[in-house]
Amino acid sequence: MTASIGAVVPRPPLPAGVVPQLVLAVLCAGYATGAALGWGSARLALIMGDFGLSAAAFAAAFSCLYYARIRQGRFRPAWLMFGVSSAMAGVGNGIWGWYEVVLQRPLPEASVADFVFLLFAPPAVIGLLVLARRPVTRAGWICLGLDTWLIGGSLLTISWTLALAHAAGDDESVPRVALSLAYPLLDIVLVSMVLALHFRRTAAGRSAINTAIGALVLTVLCDALFTSPLLQEQYHSGQLLDAGWFAGSVLLAYAPWVGRAEEAEDAEECAQKERGRPIAGHIGALAPYLAAGVCTLGILYNLLDGRSVDRVVLMTACTVVLALVVRQAIMLLDNISLTQELAQKENHFRSLVQGSSDVIMIAAPSGVLRYVSPAALGVYGTDPEELVGCELAGLIHPEDLGRVLHEVRRFLSAPPGGARSIRIECRFRAGRGRRGGARAGGQEAYGEDGWLNVESTVNRHHNGLIFNSRDVTERVRLQAQLQHSASHDRLTDLPNRELFTERVGHALGGRRAGDANAAVLFIDLDGFKAVNDTVGHAAGDELLIQAGRRLQESIRSGDSAARLGGDEFAVLLVGGAAGENRSDRTGRERRTREVADRLRVRLSEPYTAGGVEVRVAASIGVAFAEPGSTPAELMRNADLAMYRAKQAGKARVELYAPQMQAEVVRRIEMANRLRSALDDGQFTLVHQPVVELSSGRLAALSAQPRWRSAQGIVHAPAEFMQGPPDTGRGGSAQDRARTAELARWLLEATVEQAAERYEAGMGIPVTVRMSAARLTDRGMSPQLVEALLMRHGLPPGALTIEVADSDTRAGMDELERRLVALRRLGVRIALDGFGSGHAAIAALRRLPVDVLKLDRGLVDGLAESPRLRAIAAGMIGIAGELGLDSTAEGVDLPEQAEVLRALGCRHAQGMAYCEPLEEERVRDALALGAFALPEEDTSAIALT
Repeated sequence: MTASIGAVVPRPPLPAGVVPQLVLAVLCAGYATGAALGWGSARLALIMGDFGLSAAAFAAAFSCLYYARIRQGRFRPAWLMFGVSSAMAGVGNGIWGWYEVVLQRPLPEASVADFVFLLFAPPAVIGLLVLARRPVTRAGWICLGLDTWLIGGSLLTISWTLALAHAAGDDESVPRVALSLAYPLLDIVLVSMVLALHFRRTAAGRSAINTAIGALVLTVLCDALFTSPLLQEQYHSGQLLDAGWFAGSVLLAYAPWVGRAEEAEDAEECAQKERGRPIAGHIGALAPYLAAGVCTLGILYNLLDGRSVDRVVLMTACTVVLALVVRQAIMLLDNISLTQELAQKENHFRSLVQGSSDVIMIAAPSGVLRYVSPAALGVYGTDPEELVGCELAGLIHPEDLGRVLHEVRRFLSAPPGGARSIRIECRFRAGRGRRGGARAGGQEAYGEDGWLNVESTVNRHHNGLIFNSRDVTERVRLQAQLQHSASHDRLTDLPNRELFTERVGHALGGRRAGDANAAVLFIDLDGFKAVNDTVGHAAGDELLIQAGRRLQESIRSGDSAARLGGDEFAVLLVGGAAGENRSDRTGRERRTREVADRLRVRLSEPYTAGGVEVRVAASIGVAFAEPGSTPAELMRNADLAMYRAKQAGKARVELYAPQMQAEVVRRIEMANRLRSALDDGQFTLVHQPVVELSSGRLAALSAQPRWRSAQGIVHAPAEFMQGPPDTGRGGSAQDRARTAELARWLLEATVEQAAERYEAGMGIPVTVRMSAARLTDRGMSPQLVEALLMRHGLPPGALTIEVADSDTRAGMDELERRLVALRRLGVRIALDGFGSGHAAIAALRRLPVDVLKLDRGLVDGLAESPRLRAIAAGMIGIAGELGLDSTAEGVDLPEQAEVLRALGCRHAQGMAYCEPLEEERVRDALALGAFALPEEDTSAIALT
């Protein structure tokens, strides 16, 4: 059973550093075992004791130098020095082995190996200095030197008392005595540096530093044992003492690589771990006194042994005590300076906290406030002393309390290395001091119902929390206003297109019991442009505000009204009556139409704008939600229905039908066919004569386009030139592009043929009709007309541009500017549709006009209706008073021509005189020069 469980449950992998440590342990244990057993032979013992130690030292040198080469950082020089130090040890052991193993003779008293061994300690000391945390003040450097001497002096005292005094007193040569003293003295310096710097090492890379220090301590310990009189006389290579040197070299070779996993550790985390070991700091503080105690023990040892106090011991002890006194004096002065600096910083931070406009609060782990800064009186309107001792949870809005507690608990449960602070927004209870402020918009200027919007930065503080809070009520209010402005129309404060589309999506996606009856109403105000042009844009804005208010007042609470732009509005109707049958489509349409008619009547009532009474009507399109409908489709369908309402005569309600979309598709197909027809040259030009009523003389020609399709069918302009107005609705982009291209072709073909007639000696003025929208188009500038006339050589006075549909959406100002520029060129301007409505009168008031063309609708009933004759007489009289030429269009009957001549109209155009002619027949008519007057011949002239 155990075996099966072990096979199923995977064993945890070994830590990354275990395998190298096991290898090191095996190497050291193997070397120690061989040394303890004598290696089996004296020669092998010499080889392992000399060249084995040399190989281990060179391995440490290579490891440290290679690590310093591939790694950059602050500790790189330290590993370079350790590598040089190990290299010195390797060279010394190699020289030792050369004498004992190769030359087979003892080492000289003062050999090169001794001097090389002496070079082991200085690079190691420099490396330890690099690893230490450098003091930042001059006093720190002085204390570091004093600490080193305190430790070194104490070690020197002990060493001199126990061994060095005997070595210095032996009757040996001076070089030998110097070498005997140099080894332990350098080791004492090295050990002193190790001990002094151990308590000053940096937090980063501590495992590597500890391993390197352990290797050096082990090496120095073996050196100390080697220099002792008891072991020095009996030592030979390959003994157990060499195992210590071997282990020190192996540890130093492993040291650079032991801390790789710690290199990415955050410095703050290292500092926290250092703060978690206070014992090390206490031992470092006691180190100077321990040094003085060691010196005292050295002197006592001499006295108890019955010997006089050695001068070296006495001098060393005195200098150690002096160094201790100096060190303590420096530390005392430094502590006084630090205390003053700390007090100054405390006063500084206390002034910052008390003078800060932010409220700083300290809460205990239980949530009770322990400190509140004085700013609370100005921010919260509450005295700070009243808040101290209160539960923080009782001051937070109940709706925000759960969220705040969740954020705080998650913050406190995070590991220390995580987020240092969090930011929380909530509503905080305002005191009486904030409720006495001025009111704005019917609400208190500070807070709403006694609550303030507060933003707090939260930090840890001894298992509690510090709150740095500020009042952001105005910012929150401004954000709410900005969000409202982004989703509502600036003028009417109704939802804009984006918000309305979002609400339509909610109505279609989140179907409730009655949402299957959702409907969208698109509303356009008929005649609104005339209000802008006559009364002014300010009055137009006032009218839109009133229309939006009427719309909002006329819908139910669950419905939504919006302004989509310009004079376009929309309404979303959701739900239905309780128990309403969804399948009753007829009833749904009837009820929705009743709502739409009620809105149409309400919006068509008179408005007072700009101090005058104005009237507009409303065209409304209705579309119903169907299964699978999207907001874009539903709004598009309502838009198409509204366009159909405007086409059908305006001021009416139309319900969407699928054939409306088919009509849009047909218009798009027509636009594509016309584009191909233009490319294929299927368009031609005909001209209808304009006759002088008094004499029948041919006065001008009116150019008209014709489309002869590939099937031989001839289409009149009414079939392909009439497109929807520039309203931006379905298919109008293609319609505008089509009509603009046709208008450019019409103008160029008219000018070209007229120029050819002038060149042939048949010069006669020509009229070309263009809509106001085309004349204000970017591609129909006065400069284009001027270049066209110059290219074909046609005199500007021979061209008359007839302005059709003067109620332009492009704006009367732009149209007036362009027509004035054309008049300066010499081009004549005719105003079409005069007598058809208010727009023509407004255009006559502003536009530079040479010819007035009576509307066809006025001419049709002229012979039968005295009222129309009176109106026509007035129109002709206006033209005469203004010095303008008058032309009647659509004169198809002789009696119409007779009445117009009697009323004083100068020119006529229509079937009573001649039908539109192709170019060859135009030249025949020009050769004839005149037409019979209708009272003499009541039939229209047909030239053959």
